[in-house]
Amino acid sequence: MNAMNLFRLDGARALVTGASRGIGKAVAEALADAGCDVVVTARTPSALDDTVRAVEERGRKAVVLAGDLAEPGVAADLVDGASAALGGLDVVVHNAGTLPTAEDGSPLMAPLQHARQQDWDTVVTVNLNATAALCRAAHPHLADSDRASLVLMSSVAGLVGTPMMEAYAATKAAQVSLARSLAVGWARQGIRVNALCPGWTRTDMTAFASGTGPLSDWLTSHVPLGRWATVDEVVGGALFLASPAASFVTGHALVVDGGLAVPDGGLAGYPKPPSPFAAA
Repeated sequence: MNAMNLFRLDGARALVTGASRGIGKAVAEALADAGCDVVVTARTPSALDDTVRAVEERGRKAVVLAGDLAEPGVAADLVDGASAALGGLDVVVHNAGTLPTAEDGSPLMAPLQHARQQDWDTVVTVNLNATAALCRAAHPHLADSDRASLVLMSSVAGLVGTPMMEAYAATKAAQVSLARSLAVGWARQGIRVNALCPGWTRTDMTAFASGTGPLSDWLTSHVPLGRWATVDEVVGGALFLASPAASFVTGHALVVDGGLAVPDGGLAGYPKPPSPFAAA
């Protein structure tokens, strides 16, 4: 077999949540490149126009489903709707997630002792509770597939200490744990479950940090490769985990972080600017 064929997913039916921009949009495009028909989701249907166009330009079917994962029942509705639209599911990449946000949509950064309970609850609802609901709903559909793969988009924030983002980090760590437990529980049904843990990646969600000199400099000073990732550098990991190339990979947390999570990797030999959180 040609090694490149290991990454083909011709005719596979995929669901990508949070696909309107950033990593989710790039994953949807990559799956279409690999031969998938793709259901894409976001809170607002019109936000998915560019993603749909990109999938269809690759000669694949694109279906839009909208829903707010903070609302009860929406995760299950999205999964069932995706399966109905494509006639089943083979691949699910759950990318949707949130940070605490202000009314204007900007991220709220605060240490746990100063954070609002309502912000913690919102992040847990979307990042953890909706993830569990989505996995629960996906199980019967994936169990009917002979190439089932579930990928949970976690984060390096769930693997290292992440001050000012405790709720986000805790839910991302929980996603890794959930992926490992489901991988074991569902293995004999042929369902592979893995987590993908991107490091600091330039997206709209991280613009508040990547576009702020002192904070960006401090964050990248802990990355041995010394820079932010692009979304294209994360997509390869998602495609690998979804594809036959990873047919014997399950229960794994694939870290794409420029070395940030290597023990002492970000501490040895790199001069660090003062932490902007020191006085928090």
